[in-house]
Amino acid sequence: MTTDLQGRPLRMAMVGGGQGSFIGPVHKMGASIGAGIELVAGVFNGDRERSLASARNFGVSADRCYADAAEMFAAEAAREDGIDMVAIATPNHLHLPIALAAIEAGVHIMSDKPATATLAEALRLRDALAGGDVLYALTYSYSAYPMIREARARVAAGAIGTVRKVVVTYHQGWMSKPLEAGDPRAAWRTDPGKSGVGGASADIGVHAFHLAEFVSGQRVTELVADARGLVPGRALDDDCNVLLRFAEGQAGVLVVSQVAFGEGNGISIKIYGDAGALHWTFEQADALIHARADGSVETVKAMSPGILVRTPLPIGMGVGLIAPFAVLYRDFDAAIRGDTTRIGTVLPGIEEGVRGMCFIERVAQNNAAGNGWSVLETPGETAKEVAA
Repeated sequence: MTTDLQGRPLRMAMVGGGQGSFIGPVHKMGASIGAGIELVAGVFNGDRERSLASARNFGVSADRCYADAAEMFAAEAAREDGIDMVAIATPNHLHLPIALAAIEAGVHIMSDKPATATLAEALRLRDALAGGDVLYALTYSYSAYPMIREARARVAAGAIGTVRKVVVTYHQGWMSKPLEAGDPRAAWRTDPGKSGVGGASADIGVHAFHLAEFVSGQRVTELVADARGLVPGRALDDDCNVLLRFAEGQAGVLVVSQVAFGEGNGISIKIYGDAGALHWTFEQADALIHARADGSVETVKAMSPGILVRTPLPIGMGVGLIAPFAVLYRDFDAAIRGDTTRIGTVLPGIEEGVRGMCFIERVAQNNAAGNGWSVLETPGETAKEVAA
């Protein structure tokens, strides 16, 4: 692992994220804008020519465009200007082997969500990270919007009183038709061998689940799920509806769908307390609605003092994913340079990754069993300990 960080930007590699990928350029731009991190190496595609074309587009030299992750980590370790970190932007089933190779090479990891394809893999990854020096973060991007962090701070400060109910929704329409045969992005998301046990629940449901816990400051302890593949022939869910119970008795509703015609990227969260409510939506990402018990309604567009990380982009430029990715990378850069307290607080880490995989698998199990409420607990904890 490179340790001479003083006075220079971090050097990053990327696995995945090449031609045809939406998220690869978002990683690159977010890392650059947020912390000046330089993309210098990668394995951008399984096809060599497409990977080289992606490298050219990213401004990465051909001699640092590798055939596979193992070759990349070995070659970069031998360079004086080798990489400090890797961004994993692949389908879910590749997350674990790439992360394990990065840990062995001593390279910090920024991974797309979910952490892995299965809960067992996430637990294996947690064990591999334990006690080592490699830092790990997940791109639960919505938690990095400034107004989401403002909402979290207001809830923690008691601005809406005691939380009573959390409602989080995430609607997309792009998979309303059977795209699997012609769209690689849809193909792997609907393949249990690549996505894991969840479809929409794993792709966007974990975003909604993490947002519910992140903003409310409460942990989900029980759930009831109805998850289905509404497009005929799909092996995994493309629509998911979940009732939640939180540790202190709060009610919750989580609704996600990728077959909602007319929807683009409709994620929103509402937190209701006994003295007010907060409402945030992706379509107006730079604004937070604060309704108070006296009937007044405030549209919040400025962050309160003490919020840990502000957006590197001006207010009004935060719609889309570049702003939150910039914040995530700014947090991760700070963590690598010594401020590790950010991981597991404002920056999601492996524990949040394990929680997300617990959610995905429990939704699948509960939906299959159809027998009422199921306990949601992180392995190593009892439901009583979580509630405490």
